[in-house]
Amino acid sequence: MPVGKDTPRSNCPIACTLDLLGDRWTLVVLRDVLLGQRRLFSEIAADEGIATNTLTGRLERLTKAGLLERKQDIRDGRSHRYVPTERGLELIPVIIELMIWGSKHTSGSVPAELLARAVGDREALLSELTEQARNFDADTAESFVTETE
Repeated sequence: MPVGKDTPRSNCPIACTLDLLGDRWTLVVLRDVLLGQRRLFSEIAADEGIATNTLTGRLERLTKAGLLERKQDIRDGRSHRYVPTERGLELIPVIIELMIWGSKHTSGSVPAELLARAVGDREALLSELTEQARNFDADTAESFVTETE
């Protein structure tokens, strides 16, 4: 069977996940939306130097996969926010584990307090981060509408 852009290379869940998330930018985009509470195109991965066409592609792919929702800001019809879905929120533990591993095995750094909580009180931290990501837009939810295709 030929493997196309949207065809998984195998039935292995790790391979399928890497097909969706396994490039240089996708987890950085998710990190910013899920943990950094960055929702606007101009905010996401802004500190990383991602090209706008690359960011557009990653946001489209994550939206198509049901990890993010693109919502229009009613106050400014030109602006859109990228909001995590429940499916996207389930990736928070993965991102935290990558943060722990990366702080141990790479030159990357993370605030000591966050790392201590991730290692020492992981479940409480995950619960807190998930609720923050889920409720970040709650106060202004009436200002956004889900975009229809």
